[in-house]
Amino acid sequence: MAVLKKLENKIKLVLIVSSLFLIGCVVISLGSIFAARGMVADAHKKIYVLDGTVPILVKQTTIDETFDVEAKSHIEMFHNLFFTLAPDDKYIDYTIKKAMYLIDESGLAQYNTLKENGFYNNIIGTSTICSIFCDSIKLNKKDMSFTYYGRQRIERRTSILMRQLITAGKLRRVPRTENNPHGFLIYNWRTIANKDLSETQKANY
Repeated sequence: MAVLKKLENKIKLVLIVSSLFLIGCVVISLGSIFAARGMVADAHKKIYVLDGTVPILVKQTTIDETFDVEAKSHIEMFHNLFFTLAPDDKYIDYTIKKAMYLIDESGLAQYNTLKENGFYNNIIGTSTICSIFCDSIKLNKKDMSFTYYGRQRIERRTSILMRQLITAGKLRRVPRTENNPHGFLIYNWRTIANKDLSETQKANY
């Protein structure tokens, strides 16, 4: 009987050890599978581009991660195109056409108003050069609204005028295209303030 009990205890011990070994193998196998899946997922987010013959690692990001940068870049690009003007009708047509890809009909309405008031003809007739400088862009991510703060430099033959420009509007996502690389469209755009800051007379030689 004592021999049988010893044999049974040894069999139980073998079963316990075998079971623990099997459980350990299963745990290690599942852990390896999950670790491998994680590594593959991370690898898919990494892209290598060639700079000549040197591979450079670039990491894939989500739209939410780049929202602030791309939205502000879109807003600044539109304002640069819309408010940077030269005494050249073809240049004005070109920049305004590019700007219209970035905004809805609210931008076209402001352009038509300025055109009807003779603003662009006056720029060409007086050889005026307009440029704009962005001071800051206040962006609300929740409702995708923004306020743009900038200064417009208007250089005429005899003087240089600096004006404060504040505009506001909202953004909505649209498919990315060659003419709209950031995938945003400005809508409900309006001018909040556009007032003179300073005027400097040019020296006459």
